[in-house]
Amino acid sequence: MPASNPSSVAPELQQHTPGAPQFDAAAGVFALLADPTRLHLVWSLTRGEADVNTLTEICGAARPAVSQHLAKLRLAGLVQVRKDGRRSVYTLRDGHLRRLAIEALNHADHLVTGTPPHD
Repeated sequence: MPASNPSSVAPELQQHTPGAPQFDAAAGVFALLADPTRLHLVWSLTRGEADVNTLTEICGAARPAVSQHLAKLRLAGLVQVRKDGRRSVYTLRDGHLRRLAIEALNHADHLVTGTPPHD
């Protein structure tokens, strides 16, 4: 489908075309997720909340590195944290990020395994 022909653009894309702020924000999210450890942390949180110790075990990274990555994700508004006694428990901020991480890793699995793409 040629992008230059407006009639060939899907109706849902014609109704709402993102502006520069949305593209910039999305690029910022992708930039944060470009780090394998941060992507692993986000993927780990797609299954539910977890504390730093659990995330450290899952990711296999050093605890200080995990804490620093979580701080970056929190400052960007991608994860939220709550205190549970002395523990800091992290969750994904919303379902959009959950679906984004899952789809990115499904796509990566197709690339790595050679599985044909599908919708």
